[in-house]
Amino acid sequence: MDAATKDQLRMKFYTVALHLNAVILLAALTVIALFLAPEPYRLPVVLGMILLVAYLAITFRRKYHETKAWVNEHADEEKGEKGDIKPP
Repeated sequence: MDAATKDQLRMKFYTVALHLNAVILLAALTVIALFLAPEPYRLPVVLGMILLVAYLAITFRRKYHETKAWVNEHADEEKGEKGDIKPP
């Protein structure tokens, strides 16, 4: 891979990793809110957070598969050029 492609890969990986961290953190905060939120607001807050976690998980999955396809495409190009993919 050339330097520009490596930079693109680094940014794509960073955004996917950050997205996954947001999903995990929000899921953990949802469980905490289930027990610590004040009674009248507990159900709406938890349901809203569950919907947000579901949306973020769906968008993460889509972004992950897009990034994986991009990496495979560029790995195939590199393999076609050099015969074997060298480890980084």
